[in-house]
Amino acid sequence: MIVGYVFALLAALASGGGSVLESIGVRRAGAFGGSALDLVNLRRQWIYFLGIGVDLIGFACAAAALHRLPLFLVQSVLAFSVGVTATISAFMGTRLAAQGWAALGVGAVGLILLGLSAQPGPAKVLPAAWRWVLPAMALVVGAIAWWFRRFDRPWAAQVLGFATGVGFSMVGVSARTLELPSAGWAMLVEPAVWGMVFNGLAAAVAFALALQKGGATAVNAIMFTTNTALSSVIGLAFLDDRVRDGFTTFTVTGLILAMSGAIVTAHYASHAKEPVRVAQRSS
Repeated sequence: MIVGYVFALLAALASGGGSVLESIGVRRAGAFGGSALDLVNLRRQWIYFLGIGVDLIGFACAAAALHRLPLFLVQSVLAFSVGVTATISAFMGTRLAAQGWAALGVGAVGLILLGLSAQPGPAKVLPAAWRWVLPAMALVVGAIAWWFRRFDRPWAAQVLGFATGVGFSMVGVSARTLELPSAGWAMLVEPAVWGMVFNGLAAAVAFALALQKGGATAVNAIMFTTNTALSSVIGLAFLDDRVRDGFTTFTVTGLILAMSGAIVTAHYASHAKEPVRVAQRSS
């Protein structure tokens, strides 16, 4: 059980750090606020690909945690990576208001409540037909990203952040329901594997597009709020994720505190003053 919590914490640290590195790469490439074609310039930004590598490490840790802990707990811990992003940004010179730091504390309390209420255990096996719905959801995420990439409006970043959250939610559900076959070749016909691959790619594209139109912390808040809420509902309703007897109030309160903490943190971080050197690179 402790191992699961350690993996979840490492996943949050890696995800938050990776988001900062990817955001720096997008700005250095001059793609922030530009068109989708400007993302081609990212091929010269090693720091962006370093961020993707850190994200992949975080994904591996999250997958390991999801084999041991319910979706509502692991995804809530991942949502708290918005706090990691804000903290790293603060060390880089972005000044976060006192209310933002207080919101981080509120989110941390929520995670503690969720940790106390979660009942460790494997997920319920999905019927074969429903398992193929997971990779098919990548088409939905990709369609949203393709359509809203053309709008140069603040709400476009929010929609793309939402699409990213849906994509990563499907990645989490796929990882939670993955059953490793005895033969290695059988992985090629395992729907959960393709659900992780396709939805991960679609979410990564939507996330890159979202970073063009909004700050990393604000985009992360929408992404992880969507991810946490959708994953929690799916896990509790369909995957037999369980809450300890008598701890339902802890779960509900913990989810509210964790998600609201992430949202409020993102609000103050999006209004924080960034260092001059970052602004110059984004012009």
